[in-house]
Amino acid sequence: MKKFNKIMSILLVLAIMLSLVACGGKTEPTAAATDAPATESAAAAVTYVDPYADLADDYDALCEAIYNDQLGEFLAAYNAAKEATNVSERFALMAVAEAKLMESSVMLPLTSRGGNYAISRVAPNTATSVLWGGDSDRFHNVLVTTEPITAAHRDELKALWAELKGTGTWEAEARKFLEDNGYTLKDTYSMGYSSDPQTWDSVGTSRAADGEAIVNTYDGLVEYDSENVMQPALAESWEVSDDGLTYTFHLRQGVKWVDSQGREVAELKADDFVAGMQHMLDTMAGLEYLVQGIIVNVNEYISGDITDFAEVGVKAVDDYTVEYTLCQPTSYFMTMLGYSVFAPVCRSYYESKGGKFGADFDASAASYTYGKTPNDIAYCGPYLVSNATAENTIVFKANPAYWNAENINIKTLTWLYNDGEDALKAYNDTVSGVLDGAGLNASSLEQSKVDGLFDTVVYTAATDATSFSAFYNVNREATSNVNDGAVVTAKTEEELVRSKAALRNVHFRRAVSFATDRGTYNAQTVGEDLKYTSMINSYTPGVFVTLEEDVTIDINGTATTFPAGTFYGAIMQAQIDADGVTMTVWDPTADGGIGASSGFDGWYNPDAAAAELAAAIDELAAIGIEVSAENPIYIDLPYFSGSEAFGNRANAYKQSIENVLGGAVIVNLTECVDSKAWYYAGYYTEYGYEGNYDVYDVSGWGPDYGDPQTYLDTFLPDYAGYMVKCIGLF
Repeated sequence: MKKFNKIMSILLVLAIMLSLVACGGKTEPTAAATDAPATESAAAAVTYVDPYADLADDYDALCEAIYNDQLGEFLAAYNAAKEATNVSERFALMAVAEAKLMESSVMLPLTSRGGNYAISRVAPNTATSVLWGGDSDRFHNVLVTTEPITAAHRDELKALWAELKGTGTWEAEARKFLEDNGYTLKDTYSMGYSSDPQTWDSVGTSRAADGEAIVNTYDGLVEYDSENVMQPALAESWEVSDDGLTYTFHLRQGVKWVDSQGREVAELKADDFVAGMQHMLDTMAGLEYLVQGIIVNVNEYISGDITDFAEVGVKAVDDYTVEYTLCQPTSYFMTMLGYSVFAPVCRSYYESKGGKFGADFDASAASYTYGKTPNDIAYCGPYLVSNATAENTIVFKANPAYWNAENINIKTLTWLYNDGEDALKAYNDTVSGVLDGAGLNASSLEQSKVDGLFDTVVYTAATDATSFSAFYNVNREATSNVNDGAVVTAKTEEELVRSKAALRNVHFRRAVSFATDRGTYNAQTVGEDLKYTSMINSYTPGVFVTLEEDVTIDINGTATTFPAGTFYGAIMQAQIDADGVTMTVWDPTADGGIGASSGFDGWYNPDAAAAELAAAIDELAAIGIEVSAENPIYIDLPYFSGSEAFGNRANAYKQSIENVLGGAVIVNLTECVDSKAWYYAGYYTEYGYEGNYDVYDVSGWGPDYGDPQTYLDTFLPDYAGYMVKCIGLF
């Protein structure tokens, strides 16, 4: 569905025709310029003509054309994977599609979350560690102690978890272990945060900063427990039809919706799941793609071909029975239920806050206040928000009306804001007991050694499946932040046109990626010792799924068989190797011979960077863009100057690229004086044309369900892919 059609900015008009010749030098003619031989006295200059100039008045068509040029191979491979009916074949073909995505180098994988030194009072594995969905951000059953847990005891607890996983006894045994070893458990948990929720509407956002807070205010149909076993939550039981197309959930009776003061507003009914799904589709806030092609008639409702929501495949059979009808059997459907897309919305409360459905929905209406603040939502989860002071404090208090109130461990959950300007704040607050845990940056790591804590309570945090990346803007229009005009580029109009043309060249993007010393970059925030621990080399973790049976697929014309048990990452690497692209996304010798796509740098390669740059220089010269140390391409990287660690990281990025590429690429470090300006340069943007950068390293993605599609869907065209805006499209 195309949301709008926007007239292109003046920059595109300027790009229609601009003669770009090296200052003080000569250019070698190419076939595109002239067939005459070069002479010492005269060299023909090639005039750059924007190949997309005739689409300047049609933003959607422009984005589609650029997307097809940059990601067409990925999309074709992805569509082929979607056609597979066998799960293992599907996984293998998804890996091929991701190989094409990696080869396009529209983004450079950087790190996962975790993998840093940390101090914590929270026992490991007492929140779920399942890799997808939002349940890992539910903290009602974590075990928190009054003193930091030693690294040795954490290792013992993790070994105990591995032994007890799936028995239903882990939490009780972890509690006993802690008490037997002299720890005192408490019912409060204080943690730091760095970005305020922009909305409290559970199905009206796909931003992690919103969802991580809101998930504690509602329950879903099911929930993964701390042993990573799916348990009943608002649904007491369920069944699946023999054809795999109908899922029927029987709801827990007597569950109450309450307001922020704990006053009952309604009983939870099956219709609230219908209301939640319809409201989610009405808001079009980035969750809808998850159920497009999954639930019957979702596509048709979004497109407007169906206006009666009763025709969509979610129905309240009766007050306590909700039914979902799927377009085709979907092996991972149950794993999707842990994410907010399936959250209920109290229909009567929503309507009392001005909420409407279908064509009548209008988020801009003066009467519409739903989700604007924590006082404008109904709660059916473990917590009520008692305080939400911007850039200060968010307090979650136990919901006395919660259906499982007697079984939650944490009665008060407190979030304390940290803008990152004081490199030691989180560490000092953790040591003093203000916070119950903090990751350590390079400065606080050294302080922990001075304080004598490094050898006792400092441990290495586990990594998760989050993928943070650097994104290349292939269609930059904004030259300042869209919210307030801050963070203004220093580039001239000519430099903007040149960098846009360069970033649309795959060899140029690969050159920049291969020139990025990600180890040194990462060391600025996690320390030299752990600079590779959280490093990732692909978008989807290579170990995310494995083949359940032998599969034979085509790799560049060769029938290739991958045996049962083959990791996703190994298939991805096979396609990349067959295509002759110099990048390593899978190391079969890593992790003790198990294999991994993380923990090493498979992209940094100065020789490959030089070769890719040479190819880019030739191709860009053919269209009239000279690239050299005398006439470099300038790329803007916004960075948060208020943080020493982030400033050091940005400088490491700049030095690496400029040194490896011999000055042919210059990184402009675009100063953001506070973290909000940094986020508004890209993270808080809604559309591709709002991205105020050439390369941006703030955004990332975490999986919503247990299938590689949860990652790859984010790079679909036509506003369907949530992360495509990060490369300046749609």
